[in-house]
Amino acid sequence: MPSILRIRWAIAPKTAPRPHLNCNRCGGLNAYRCSGKFRVNANGKRIDAWLIYRCIDCDNSWNFGILERCNRRDIEPALLQALECNDPVLARRHAFDIAALRSRIGRVEESPEAAVHKQVLGDRPENTAGLELQLELEMPTALRLDRLLANELGISRSRLQVWEEKRLLAVGPDGAKALRRPARAGTAIRIDLSSDPDRDGIIAAAGG
Repeated sequence: MPSILRIRWAIAPKTAPRPHLNCNRCGGLNAYRCSGKFRVNANGKRIDAWLIYRCIDCDNSWNFGILERCNRRDIEPALLQALECNDPVLARRHAFDIAALRSRIGRVEESPEAAVHKQVLGDRPENTAGLELQLELEMPTALRLDRLLANELGISRSRLQVWEEKRLLAVGPDGAKALRRPARAGTAIRIDLSSDPDRDGIIAAAGG
C-alpha cells in the first residue's frame, strides 16, 4: 500500500468494571463502583489491605482484598506507602483487574467507554493513500474493535465490513474476526483509502 500514514492509538478505558453484589441495605443485587480508596489494617506484623467499593445507590461499602495477612517485611515499602496514601495509579490498576474481580464475583459489568490518544509516527507522507493504526491499551477494554474504528473514524460499521470484503482493510495478527472482539494491544489495522471519496476526512479523524 503506497503512502501510508502510521498512527498510534493509545486507548484508556474511562470507567472501571463494576461488580454486582447483594447489597444488604438495598435488599437486592446492585452494582458497586470503585471508590479509589484503600483500607489498610495492621495487626502486629501482619498487614491486610482492601480496595473499597461503594453501592451506586446507597453508598454501602464492599472491600476487595489486595493483601491478606502479609508480613510487613515481605511488602515493598513503596507499595505499602502507595496503599496508605490512596495512590490513584495503584487504585486504577487494581480496579481494572477484571480477572481478579471475576475470580471472586460472579457478575462484573464492563463499560465500553474509552479515551483515545492519537499520535502520528514518523513523517507524514505526501498524498497519503492509506492508514496503519497501531493500538496500545493501558488496560483491557470491553470496547469492540469495529465500534472503536467506527466511532473514531466517523464511519459506519457496515462500511468497515465493505472495506474488509473488498480487501481494503486488514487486521493483524488475528484477521477480520478481530473486528467483532474487544480491541487488543498490539493490533495493527491497515486501510487502503486510495480510491475513497472521503479519504481526507477519514485521515483527519484518525489523527493525521
